Amino acid sequence: MGKFVIKAAKSGIKFDLKAGNGEVIASSQVYKSLVSAKNGIASVTANAAVAEIEDQTVEGFAAVKHPKFQIYQDKAGEFRFRLKAKNGQIIATSEGYKTLASAKKGIASVKKNSANAPVDDLTEKPEA
Repeated sequence: MGKFVIKAAKSGIKFDLKAGNGEVIASSQVYKSLVSAKNGIASVTANAAVAEIEDQTVEGFAAVKHPKFQIYQDKAGEFRFRLKAKNGQIIATSEGYKTLASAKKGIASVKKNSANAPVDDLTEKPEA
């Protein structure tokens, strides 16, 4: 089972969605507050469940309504995805994948692991 991990970043707070094996499958932007990061997690959970896939690697791809996962190729030729909320805002992004099939598996993992995922708030834990 996956989990969300909230942690401090250089200029605020961010979260990662981790799969059951501990691998990061999606990351957030940097938020100014813990409340905003937690709202971002709620948005990922709600939107991932119903989002369709818009494959921008295909010439003449069909645009899909928000919320949606957009798959694209970066400048290095790797496949990535981003989850956009109903309002069009990007709420989670992936790391690079070598194949389109792997990126699609990443999306399936976000859908599966974000549902009912616990939140591990590392910002509330004292440093050792």
